[in-house]
Amino acid sequence: MTTKPFHLTRRGVLLSSSALMLLTAGGALSQEANDEAAAEAPDTDADAFSFERLVEEMRAGAQRADAPNTVENSFLNTLNYDDYRLIRFVPERARFGAIDHTRFELHAFHMGWLFNRPVHLFEVADGRIRPMEFDTDDFVYERTAREKVPEHAPLPGVAGFRLHNPINRPDIMDELIAFQGASYFRALGRGSTYGLSARGLAVNTGSDVQEEFPRFTRFWISRPQPGSDVITVWAALESPSLTGAYEFVISPGRDTQMEVTARLFFRKDIAQLGVAPLTSMFLYGDRNRAKFDDFRPAVHDSDGLAIVRADGHRVWRPLSNPPRLASSFFKEDTPRSFGLCQRNREFDHYQDAAALYERRPSCMVEPIGDWGHGSIRLVEIPSDLEINDNIVAFWVPTQPAKAGEEMTLRYRLHWGDLPPEEKGDLAYVKASRAGIGGVSGVENEDGSRKFVIDFCGGPMEPLPPEAVEDLTVVASAVGARITSQVLHRIPGNNMWRLVLDVIGEGEVIELSAHVEGYGQILTETWLFQWLTGQ
Repeated sequence: MTTKPFHLTRRGVLLSSSALMLLTAGGALSQEANDEAAAEAPDTDADAFSFERLVEEMRAGAQRADAPNTVENSFLNTLNYDDYRLIRFVPERARFGAIDHTRFELHAFHMGWLFNRPVHLFEVADGRIRPMEFDTDDFVYERTAREKVPEHAPLPGVAGFRLHNPINRPDIMDELIAFQGASYFRALGRGSTYGLSARGLAVNTGSDVQEEFPRFTRFWISRPQPGSDVITVWAALESPSLTGAYEFVISPGRDTQMEVTARLFFRKDIAQLGVAPLTSMFLYGDRNRAKFDDFRPAVHDSDGLAIVRADGHRVWRPLSNPPRLASSFFKEDTPRSFGLCQRNREFDHYQDAAALYERRPSCMVEPIGDWGHGSIRLVEIPSDLEINDNIVAFWVPTQPAKAGEEMTLRYRLHWGDLPPEEKGDLAYVKASRAGIGGVSGVENEDGSRKFVIDFCGGPMEPLPPEAVEDLTVVASAVGARITSQVLHRIPGNNMWRLVLDVIGEGEVIELSAHVEGYGQILTETWLFQWLTGQ
């Protein structure tokens, strides 16, 4: 495998030429001017690396057409799904790790099956790059896979990589984060098991324009320092419509954090740009359990979209598996955070000893700097199987991306349990359920549907039952009528329950509810989209 050298871009040539002209025309520059010119002039050494250098390369690359790299006439193209499952990396051949006295190990993913485009990896140490080369000795091939793979054969690239770290126990290097497939990646907090994924970017997702899947084609991984729990990864993003330079500063822990900087360069106009996209799965839960004949009470990687608005108010939107494609937009100006969460952490809620859905991580996106005007979009796709990721959430800037323009975005991803604050300034939605409306035991004649929302913690927790006289339910329904609303404290615990009976009058019904009292908002705002037939 050879490295693609960084080249002197047109912008770099202009900078260097300008400095030379100043020296010729005006004699010696001041030391300050010399230092400034040296700082701006790019390093021409082929093996030197910096993020700004990568940015310049991707900026120049946006002036050329996308040229996806493929591998022809290779045994890799013969590997099918069954073969791919029989291939695994040899742990003793991990990069970094104990041999380098670091707290990170790198394992590569093999090419083949769906992963037919090579991804190239480079190590960065002291500002210099060195290609990471892999061959068939780095992997174990079992049964049918062994018959298709030559011995000691160099590989033209890999399908991605994962990093290991002693995140759970000091004596075990557990998997921490994986980059594999287009621009997908996923990470873990302490005690988590893999669930939802993130992406570098979403292009035209859930729109009437053909969706595009940008891909990370090259990664540069900083050689971790001995004893350090921080590692930096850089990536080149390629797509027919854009190029991008990404920096990920990764800090594992109870909540693993990734500080992301994305520099984007647009080749074409993009109808809908999806920033910081998250992808997850919701099959069924408390509201649609009856549609699935399954011993498990719930099956989902995430159960809600959480939003913390710029003013600090919180929104909780439970997820759905809708009867048809559904989409929701939440207009926000630089929200404090948003993300897909798994709030219920009780095994009894899932009863799946293999999948361990109660340990699937939440992921919150925290914008850094001013993202301006835009909206958070939630896309929910009908699904009959839990292997399908049918939930997508991302930020859509109001200003569309135009060919020739650039965009810089910074944000922080938080992965882990991320429980809501029990003692926070707002009570949170602990659960929400739905069923036939009306009085239990009496035939439902008006076609109403009942929604039950349980609020827990915050300022609602210490209130006695009789405080209900001082509380106000603020509820609304678009495309429907609320015929009944009752708020009461559930005896024996710290929850307050709001019950709404709603009669639908349209195909798409938007519901909203929160509780106020004593001159302030006391709860999160519960939002829900009810589609007729759901």
